[in-house]
Amino acid sequence: MSDNSSNSGFAFIAGLFVGAAIGAIGGLLFAPEAGEDTRKKLAEKSKEVADDLYDKFDELKESVTDVLEDVKQGTAEVLEDVKQGTSEVIEDVKKKAGK
Repeated sequence: MSDNSSNSGFAFIAGLFVGAAIGAIGGLLFAPEAGEDTRKKLAEKSKEVADDLYDKFDELKESVTDVLEDVKQGTAEVLEDVKQGTSEVIEDVKKKAGK
């Protein structure tokens, strides 16, 4: 379930940046400026959008890593609790069998 929400979050962020990039490119292409100025602005905007996308991807990757670490920690705690409970049950059975 969390895997699905992680994918949805990434898809939303990616779609947001792709939409922003398309809007910026469209705005620059239809602006009444010289071709050279438009190409410079287009290159600058493309670099800005790419940098923002990389930053957001790194943030997403970091948050997914944190979630996985939390899950791993929780799993280790549950496993330890199960081991402890099992040991207690075995000890109880041994005590009852010895009486």
